[in-house]
Amino acid sequence: MSPRRVLLHVGTPKTGTSYLQDVLFRNRDLLAGKGILYPADRFDGQFLAALDLMRLPWGGLETEAVGAWDAMAAKVRAFDGTSIISHEILATASRTQIRRALESVGHPGTEVHVVLSVRDLVRQIPAEWQENVKHRRTLRYDRFLSEIRDPERATRLATWFWGVQEVPDILDRWGGELDPSRVHVVTVPRPGAPSTLLWERFAETFGLTGLPLDLEAERSNPSMGVPETALVRRINRAVNKDVEPAHYRPLVRELLAHNTLSRRTGSPRLSLPPDARAWAEDLAREWVAELRARGYDVVGDLDELLPEPSDAPYVDPDRPNPRQVNQAALDAIKALLVEGARQRETEEQLREELHQAHLALERAYLRPTYRAREKLVRSAEERGWGRRLLGVYRRARGRSSRAA
Repeated sequence: MSPRRVLLHVGTPKTGTSYLQDVLFRNRDLLAGKGILYPADRFDGQFLAALDLMRLPWGGLETEAVGAWDAMAAKVRAFDGTSIISHEILATASRTQIRRALESVGHPGTEVHVVLSVRDLVRQIPAEWQENVKHRRTLRYDRFLSEIRDPERATRLATWFWGVQEVPDILDRWGGELDPSRVHVVTVPRPGAPSTLLWERFAETFGLTGLPLDLEAERSNPSMGVPETALVRRINRAVNKDVEPAHYRPLVRELLAHNTLSRRTGSPRLSLPPDARAWAEDLAREWVAELRARGYDVVGDLDELLPEPSDAPYVDPDRPNPRQVNQAALDAIKALLVEGARQRETEEQLREELHQAHLALERAYLRPTYRAREKLVRSAEERGWGRRLLGVYRRARGRSSRAA
């Protein structure tokens, strides 16, 4: 009999995590039939559990998350096969929170494994700034780089960035008490690699190879270019005081950033200025040497964490080409107009359906049989004997309303 296993995938952001979680959620019934549990009743169920574990404030969602980790952990403990937990914000958990997580999902005899998917810092740093922008922040890129390169790392932004991106520290916190063979490092392929390669590495790590899974993504986290990101940052500065979070996410993050601006082609890509790139490359070499020495199970190649040379010129997103930003803005306006028209059509359709429902009620009210019944009931309720008979009738029908 195979041992109970729990695979904890704890990050890092921007390493295919959204795609992985989407596949696992949509295929959870098939997986359960193969002895693999992905415990989530809704697509963001494990995100809520992670918020609960770490007591993180998140735009009010933390109140909805109360008790989510314990509920998920109880399902894992009750399952006899392999359970998979996956969310990238788990990377920043403290040692106390990690200890609670590990203790809550297993019992004696359970094999606990930690999985960390990683990508080179030269791609991760600009991607993390863009994520800040897509979460309605307005910080300039040069200020972002300055904060994360501060040796003291005292700001909230820097603390978060290194909490989810400092690979050796994450693995030390999550895997420090595990045998290195149970700590799995999945490397993100370099640009130009086959599009299926990252999924194949995930499938190998989680024991999904050969399963007939639906791999068509419904949710993803695509990237934007320089002018598109600059545009969204300007939009944030203009609307942050006037647009509620509940409206910002579907309109700006989803409609504009993910479904419109990320699909534009030909824009310069976000990258690092030369001095920051040299610093990131030095840090990456240190990390790779340390990970090799620790003897983790590597799925992929640690050399993929060493950035490849690039001939593309650096384009500063704080000083984007105005023409390119204007072209992106026109696409954004078009998308908003199309969405506005779609919503107006939906409103008109709902208004017509409501009107037809009112007409149906009026027709029902005007039918002689209905009016006669209503008149009889009112007459009976005015007399004592009638009230008693109606009471007996309603009790027999099991109804509490006053309608006959």
